[in-house]
Amino acid sequence: MTWLAGAVYAAFLVFMVLRLLRSPVGDSADYIVAGRRLTLPAFTASLVSTWYGGILGVGEYTWRFGVSNWLVFGVPYYIYAGVFALVLAGRARRSEVLTLPDLLERRYGRTPALIGAGTLFVMTAPAAYVLMMGVMVGFFTGWPLWVGVVIGTALSVGYVFKGGLRAVVATDMVQFILMFLGFLVLVPVCVIRWGGWSFLQENLPAAHLTWDGGLGFQAIAVWYFIAMATLVEPAFYQRCYAARTERTARLGIGLAIGFWIVFDFLTTTAGLYARALMPDLADPVQAFPALGALALPPALQAVFSVGLLATIMSTVDSYAFIGAVTLGRDVIGRWRGSSEEDVLPLMRWALLATAAVSISLALWSGSVVTLWKSLGSVGTPVLLLPLALAHSPWRVSGRRVTVSMAASGLVALAWLALGRGGPWLGVEAIFPGLVVSIAVVGSGIVPNSAHS
Repeated sequence: MTWLAGAVYAAFLVFMVLRLLRSPVGDSADYIVAGRRLTLPAFTASLVSTWYGGILGVGEYTWRFGVSNWLVFGVPYYIYAGVFALVLAGRARRSEVLTLPDLLERRYGRTPALIGAGTLFVMTAPAAYVLMMGVMVGFFTGWPLWVGVVIGTALSVGYVFKGGLRAVVATDMVQFILMFLGFLVLVPVCVIRWGGWSFLQENLPAAHLTWDGGLGFQAIAVWYFIAMATLVEPAFYQRCYAARTERTARLGIGLAIGFWIVFDFLTTTAGLYARALMPDLADPVQAFPALGALALPPALQAVFSVGLLATIMSTVDSYAFIGAVTLGRDVIGRWRGSSEEDVLPLMRWALLATAAVSISLALWSGSVVTLWKSLGSVGTPVLLLPLALAHSPWRVSGRRVTVSMAASGLVALAWLALGRGGPWLGVEAIFPGLVVSIAVVGSGIVPNSAHS
């Protein structure tokens, strides 16, 4: 039954490819921001599904640390998404640029734009989500991880090569429905079969029902800084650039926050049931697929499995596309001084390079949460202040921004290496990176009228 549902879903993706082949893309603006014509339903559904591809990472974290998942992967992201909607969404839409490096070049010059583009490429390469695709494919087929990773990536980016953002949004609207449908099937069945809150209290470790999952304050607090990456999130900016109006961008993010709250409730609940029912699970990344196999009859398991696949693929295609635009247009094209007409084929071939980098990182890391934390800890200090100031009435010189971006990224990366992926001297890597960025940029900020 799962194979049949997967085949139907694959057929839908093939249909999208064939349909897009008959609908040629116009210029770069059409390819990158869908001609700036996204309606409110398309904007909201695409943003919701794109930003929730880390579904197996949520299952892994909840299985390990319980309800603290909501304080780590929920609350801080709602806060910063709300800030983005109130402060940045309208300004982003009014800017009329196509990408974040365009904004950096407009405000600070070519070198900061190139550094920012390189950082964004590494941050957006969908390695964590490609890893999840491999886990999912391997769980249901028994194939080696690398086979699942390669096949899942190929399926996720095939239709993007031709259609760009229009292809991403068209599939996201279907994947949005599937992701909710999967967990709306799973959670009620678990409650009916095993009981509600009292069952979880009796069968979970005590720490799983505490606010920090037994990890301590810093382990939770660091995610409130990593979540600042929302303010430099290229998927948010791209959707705002593509929105039909400023109101569409602001209201769409607000609606998305509401949908994320509902979905987080469903996924956290499912993760708690996974730990309660399978305390000896060998690989926590497989918590959700394993729970579906345990709890659901074949037909419903097929629905849930396709929902998981859709949740992951909606993010793989979006971030692979952003990575391709960043590498092809904002790195190679900007370095070569290519025209907008010349960068369209560059972006398409960069999509293949993005897929290759993502596959390599996924197979090297092996942990979804580790990838999120590492990339966010290095990339956020590089981009946060320069992009925040780019939308403000304050100014700082391009040379100072260049120094800040390079120094903060290198410090965070070195700190991460010294800690072998964890805190060094008891301090997470994002903090020294942010300190360097604030010290370099903060000392050079001047009012707009005083800056030459």
